[in-house]
Amino acid sequence: MVLVAAVLVAGGVIVAQFLRSAVDYYCNVDEVGVRSGCDADRRVRVQGIVERNSVNSTGGDTSFDISFNGARMSVVYDGEPGGIFKECLPVVVHGTYDAPTNTLLGDRVEVKHSDEYVAVNDERLTEADELADECTA
Repeated sequence: MVLVAAVLVAGGVIVAQFLRSAVDYYCNVDEVGVRSGCDADRRVRVQGIVERNSVNSTGGDTSFDISFNGARMSVVYDGEPGGIFKECLPVVVHGTYDAPTNTLLGDRVEVKHSDEYVAVNDERLTEADELADECTA
């Protein structure tokens, strides 16, 4: 019985660790490193506005800056974002945050937010749209 209990506890710990690391938290640029779940040691989905004159594509990688509520971070994306990606649009970038360089190493860029994100973050989208309007003005 003790052995079975030990195996169940160990299995539970392993599953909990896997689920914790598999979850991408939604964060705004200004929340990274500040809000719980928006830490450098986990995958995150970061919302921000693509900064004007910051997009640079070289060798198959795309780098750009995103900002939100006065905070700014660099993004290095492995590939071309494609679609309607451009400056002054709100985006969500999936990846891992490198705190020493304040850079998000992205592996996915969403220009149009998923239905899941819209359902949970309607207020964030309204704020992002207002910031995007300021960028294009």
